[in-house]
Parts: sequence; structure tokens; C-alpha cells
Amino acid sequence: MKLVRLLLLLTAFVALAPWTLGQTATSGEKSDSTPPDAPQPQNTAATFIGYATNPSFVFPDIATSSGPLTVKGKFKLFVNQSISPPYILVSAFSAAVNQARNVPEGYGQGWDAYGSRFGSNMARASSNSFFSTFALGSLLHQDPRFFPQSKPSFWGSVKYSARRVIVTRNDSGNEVFNTSGIVGTLAAETLANTYLPVEEQTGAKTLTRFGADLAWQVGGNMFKNYWPTLFHNMGLNHLKVIPDPGMPGAQNH
Repeated sequence: MKLVRLLLLLTAFVALAPWTLGQTATSGEKSDSTPPDAPQPQNTAATFIGYATNPSFVFPDIATSSGPLTVKGKFKLFVNQSISPPYILVSAFSAAVNQARNVPEGYGQGWDAYGSRFGSNMARASSNSFFSTFALGSLLHQDPRFFPQSKPSFWGSVKYSARRVIVTRNDSGNEVFNTSGIVGTLAAETLANTYLPVEEQTGAKTLTRFGADLAWQVGGNMFKNYWPTLFHNMGLNHLKVIPDPGMPGAQNH
């Protein structure tokens, strides 16, 4: 039943894909650049997509410019993600929960077992970042960064965070199906079958982990969407990174 629920969740995410429309391509990448991304008013109330003005140590994949990342930039982002606090904290917490549940049973109990669970969680997260952010992101010319909303509402953020699992930008700034993120996540969980206990090395368990990974990504996107707003020193509104909706070049979301 867990697998069915996760697959239904994934289907719901995919159903959001028709919301996607192209965005305008903009200038090249610089680490601390402040030119605004294309504003996107919606009806009479403006909903803008932008980026933070300063890099985030906690969420290194929050965009700091509207231009594309180089292959070198995508590799650097993969490395920074692999050692970022959320990867470490989520891996540690998940390992503790699975230790209490004795899942997978093949690891057993005790500190050595906890270390194995924590290590496998970190390996899965890092390999996911390698495939999605660097390897496939570079090969398919897709942008692995997250572009936050400037004035997120709760339900608007839920919808946007779920949609960003299925939709990403390409290096030209247009919205496309997130092949690198989806295939990269599945590739990471397939690779995990080489080091997880034997009982985890089945197609059903692989798909269960894959579905859980996508659900975690939605939650992570929620945090990233609010992060610049919560911290004014890298906030969009406070530093007025997002332009007036009446400026030339505005597009409908």
C-alpha cells in the first residue's frame, strides 16, 4: 500500500506539468550578480519568480543569478550540495527513525548499524545530486537550481514546490520537463541496490525509495521557497531584486 500511495503522489505531481510555460532567457551566470529574473505577473496580483542576491550555505542550489550555470558551476553545486546541512541532518534523522524501526533489517542494531544507515543515506543523497545536478544537468543542458518566489503564499508555495519537481529551466531559461531530476533520482536509487541490504534490492523497494525521494524534494522546495523571505540579508523583497511588474519584458506566469 505504501508503494501505491507514493506512486499516486508521483502521478499527482506529473499532473501539474501542464501548468508549465516557457520563461525568458536572460544573461550569463555570476555568483553574486543582482540583475532581476523576468518578472511574471498573474492576473491583477503579481507573482514573481526570482533569485537570492547572496549564496546560501544551507541551500546552495538557490539561484543567485538568472543566467545559466557552466559545467564547472554544476559540478561545484553538486559538491556543495553533498556536504550541505540539509543532506547531513536529513540523513541523520532518517537513519535514527529507521534504526528505531529496524529498517532495513539487514543492518541490525547498535552504533555500527546506525553508521551504516547514515552512510547509505548520505551516499544516496550524494549520488542523486551527482546524477541530477552535474551529470544529467550538464548533458541535457538543464538548470538544477531552485528559483524562489518573492512573495510566497502557503498554497501557492505548495503548488510551485511540487511543480518544480517535474519542471525545471534549461540553460536558455525556458521551462522544460525535469528529465535530469527525475531520471537522476531513479538512477541514484538503482545504484543504491549495489550497497543496500539484499532485501532492499527489489524493483518494488527501488520505486518506493524513488517516490519517497520525490516527496522529500517537494518539502525541501518549500523550505527553499521561503528561505530568502525569512532571511532578509538574502531576501528578494528587502533588497528589491524583483522589478516593478510594469517594467518592459514582463510575462504571464
